[in-house]
Amino acid sequence: MKRKPCPVKYILLFVTLSIFTSSCSLLKKERSAPLTQTAPKSPVSKPAEGVKTESGTLGSSPAENYINRFKNIAISEMNSAGIPASITLAQGILESGSGNSRLALEANNHFGIKCTPDWKGESIKHDDDQKDDCFRVYKSPEESFRDHSEFLKRKRYAALFELDKNDYKGWAAGLKEAGYATNPRYAELLINLIERYGLNHFDRKENEREKIKREDKVLTEIAANIPQEQKQEIVKNPVAMKIYEARSGDTLSSVSRQFSISIDDLKKINGLASTNLMPGQLLIVSK
Repeated sequence: MKRKPCPVKYILLFVTLSIFTSSCSLLKKERSAPLTQTAPKSPVSKPAEGVKTESGTLGSSPAENYINRFKNIAISEMNSAGIPASITLAQGILESGSGNSRLALEANNHFGIKCTPDWKGESIKHDDDQKDDCFRVYKSPEESFRDHSEFLKRKRYAALFELDKNDYKGWAAGLKEAGYATNPRYAELLINLIERYGLNHFDRKENEREKIKREDKVLTEIAANIPQEQKQEIVKNPVAMKIYEARSGDTLSSVSRQFSISIDDLKKINGLASTNLMPGQLLIVSK
């Protein structure tokens, strides 16, 4: 059977549709292709908060940087002596102003331990109970943490080592009861710091066998230290930690004048980013 010729109008319609389809495909490819020549350069990105650097963690407070720096040595001392890591870290934060006190910066002394007659290392003069009191200088902060554990191995603190090594509340109350600090809120300050920063997560439980073994070791060391304690004067007087509770109308300037400490030191020790104070806010006001 003979095919009829296709009408001209249908041929023109087919050609038009083909051209349109080709144009759309080309346009789609051009739109999806990367604009390598005309795209603007991306700005150099800044490190995000939480990224660790040599000096600490960006976006973190001085206390958080302190915790990150010393948590491992605090855990090591806990496993050796039984002092909760949370207690050691909280005491370090309070007594060294998160590592920003003069004794911490110039002497690596994070717990204010003074010189004794048998101290053979270097020393530094610092006003405390008396003008130019003698304080120990350590080669590293880690050495200060170890000496802090040794300092607590004395008769007046012996009962604390019978507590579980994750009982931070018992340790906080026991330190205050044993006269470690003169501030009546010392135990509360330690517990608040521990719970604010979750320091108790570094504490570890121990089974009964581990506890007995650790107690026997530490209590034997304490008993051996007693004769030496009796010969020496007290190594470290109770911590006269000066904490001020901000009141309505207080400013950093007024607190600075009241306690004879510079505004810069107040901000540094307390990790303050601004000069605004809230009623009830606790401030460390001793360097």
